[in-house]
Amino acid sequence: MKKINLYILIAVLFTSSMGFSQSRKKADNLFQNRAYIEAAEIYAQLPKTASNLERLGDCYYYNSEFKKAHKAYKQVYNLRNTVELSEDFYFKYFEVLKGTNQYEDADEISTLHLGEPFNTEDFKSLLKRIVPYNYELEKLTSSISGTNFGIALYGDKIVFSSTQNMNNPNYSWNNKPYLDLYEATISKGKKLRLENIKPFSETVNTKKQHESSAAFTKDGKTMYFSRNLKKRVEIDSNKVAVVSIFKAELIDNEWTNIEPVPFSSDLYSTMHPALNSDETRLYFSSDMPGTLGSFDIFYVDILENNTYGPPVNLGSKINTKHREQFPYIAKDSTLYFASNGKSGFGGLDLFSSSFSDGEYLDALNLGETINSENDDFAFVVIDSLNTGYLSSNRDGSDHIYTFKRVENERTYFIEGFVTDKVTGNLLPNTTVTLFDKDGNVVSEQNVGEDGRYKIATKPNQKYSIEGFKPKYIPQIEFFDTNDKGNIEFNIELEMESYKDAEEIVTDDDEGNTYIELENIYFDFGKWDIKPQAARTLDVLVALLKKYPRMEVQLGAHTDSRSSFEFNMELSTKRARATLEYLVENGISRARLTSKGYGKTKPLVPCGDDCTDTEHSINRRCEFLILK
Repeated sequence: MKKINLYILIAVLFTSSMGFSQSRKKADNLFQNRAYIEAAEIYAQLPKTASNLERLGDCYYYNSEFKKAHKAYKQVYNLRNTVELSEDFYFKYFEVLKGTNQYEDADEISTLHLGEPFNTEDFKSLLKRIVPYNYELEKLTSSISGTNFGIALYGDKIVFSSTQNMNNPNYSWNNKPYLDLYEATISKGKKLRLENIKPFSETVNTKKQHESSAAFTKDGKTMYFSRNLKKRVEIDSNKVAVVSIFKAELIDNEWTNIEPVPFSSDLYSTMHPALNSDETRLYFSSDMPGTLGSFDIFYVDILENNTYGPPVNLGSKINTKHREQFPYIAKDSTLYFASNGKSGFGGLDLFSSSFSDGEYLDALNLGETINSENDDFAFVVIDSLNTGYLSSNRDGSDHIYTFKRVENERTYFIEGFVTDKVTGNLLPNTTVTLFDKDGNVVSEQNVGEDGRYKIATKPNQKYSIEGFKPKYIPQIEFFDTNDKGNIEFNIELEMESYKDAEEIVTDDDEGNTYIELENIYFDFGKWDIKPQAARTLDVLVALLKKYPRMEVQLGAHTDSRSSFEFNMELSTKRARATLEYLVENGISRARLTSKGYGKTKPLVPCGDDCTDTEHSINRRCEFLILK
């Protein structure tokens, strides 16, 4: 009897194990096909292994259900001592912690497991001081059913994406109807409302494909929009619904010639088109080969004859190893976009990047007056009015918001210490000068006894800063006050003295700094530069060219023979001759002074009893560094 019961138990366990295995296989298949809602129902019934729980959390994560995702991910995290967890998991857990306002825990995950120490409270405090604008938001689509996002300006209308068409079939990812494009007008008055809402052209909207993220030329005759392809493509063992940018033309009031742009592909997605102000470039988001991460922002030049240049990645100042999407280009060429890879408050945050000297500067988070713990994206601004639109799922589903922005007073500055590069000692009385990108002096400050400088700057500017002190090599550093989240730029100016940098430079006992060269010989009673003297002076020419801020006094000395007047005149002429040689070889006269000392400063004070050797020692040229 006992044997029979044992066989029954083994059979039950085997059958249960087989059932779980089959369920897991079905859930994995649904997951790979992006049917996250159905997959989650099965994963929730499976044994609470790290793998099953992570997949369950992923199903919620990809539908922005962060509270549910957190519950699953936390259980996985608690198993970290028994299973190896990936960086991808830690990033997702970091995201859902932020998305549920658990910033201290998120900061800990970032610091311990992602290798990026972060303090959200400090970040918030910093942004309050540096963001260019504060935003006032108002929900525009509160009375409209479904998911709504992604405003495009279309003449006196707007065009947006929505799932409000309940006649469309449901999309398995989130069990919501496929997206269509809609057009509407904005009511005029104190409270803005959407009016005259109707589906966009039937030639653009389809039944079983998503249409979203439109962009229009100013004449309203060309549009770009995103649409997923009909058939899923298998990429890395997953079936992916590839999204492509399509172009359409308005001919006889009918949208026609609807074709994918030539830089789209069946093997990767292109989406979220945006035109710059003069319509010479089309910006977009893509996971094409060459991306830094999941999705990057690219642009193509729009050429003649309906052709395009090659896609250009905007690089690491904009893109990260995660997601950058929904670009928008303002009239002043500022790029606005959404990212979950840069420092933020959770989900996609909105960023801006100014355009300067042919490139975009590091991006700035727009701050917590516009960004939330969830996804904030699809920013559009009407520059002249400082108003615009954005989309956000901060209330649980995607909605469109209007905003007004008010300038935020902010002050940038650069500060630091000036020290000796070799000794580390502070260098008081150093002159620190701030130059603009064209080399014009913006500000100048003389460093006090504490060796510290602090100079006000402006945002989004390129500068250089120079430390200058007599007898030191000027130190120059280049920087820009771009909007990457810094207003306090700490640049330590480490300056090296000429004496430490050059073997031929030395100090005497009185603290004077000289350039030691071979002695220059003149014929008796003469001051013309002989070939041997020229070779010696060429060493000085090279040194002065190497250090264009160095200033030198050329001092000539005679021996004690002849009269005082004769020696003073002769030494003066020799010093001047030396100066003229340097000028003839490219050294600015303004950097040079000459002085004849005659016999007033002998190195060997032998009076009238000098030997020939002592006379030759006293008969010399000296090169004193003044600056």
